[in-house]
Amino acid sequence: MSNNTLRLGVNIDHVATLREARKTDYPSPLEAALLAVDAGADGITIHLREDRRHIQDHDLEDLLDAVKVPINLELAVTDEMIGIAVDKRPAHVCLVPERREEITTEGGLDVAGNFTRVTEAVRELTAAGCRVSLFVDADPAQLDASARSGAAVVELHTGSYANAGADNKRELELIAEGARVAHQAGLEVHAGHGLTVQNVGPIAALPELRELNIGHAIIGRSVFVGLAEAIREMAAAMREARQ
Repeated sequence: MSNNTLRLGVNIDHVATLREARKTDYPSPLEAALLAVDAGADGITIHLREDRRHIQDHDLEDLLDAVKVPINLELAVTDEMIGIAVDKRPAHVCLVPERREEITTEGGLDVAGNFTRVTEAVRELTAAGCRVSLFVDADPAQLDASARSGAAVVELHTGSYANAGADNKRELELIAEGARVAHQAGLEVHAGHGLTVQNVGPIAALPELRELNIGHAIIGRSVFVGLAEAIREMAAAMREARQ
């Protein structure tokens, strides 16, 4: 793989959000995943939350059985969730912070403050054959702790960058520096949260990045142009930034 390659992981949680709004059996996250792969997605990301507000346990099983690209399972650092991942053994597991009352993930995982528990989880998951990522803010203390935890990957939280709108220069600088620090520490560097076709370019252009995980913007755009076209638009914006 070229060092200039930037993969796109498509998060399909919000297909399940729409399904769960009516407690029906449609729209199908599995169908969405298969369409996404056909449209060029390099991986499929899902977040199995403790409250099961969107993705359900059977979705994980269906995806692992049928999807030919890596499944990236986001989950909280709890005994229940680690146990599920160890049992099901997805290719990738991303450990994220989680609060029941939040609308979506807010901020990065406090690896430094929960170092022993995170390190134990990384060890368990790695032993089960999962490649472990930690979803963290671009903070030197968190990146140092992530490197020491044994995780192979960090995913840099881009929510503050996205929320800053046009006035995001400082946030971009922090992410760029975090990517450099993480790469120098031997970690593979991913990024995600709040990225859209309009704001993805400066993040995609960072040379240390190897993968972006994007969901809400793609699923939202798909309402108007279809899922395949929404994915192609995002992939094109990423490629343009990388040239």
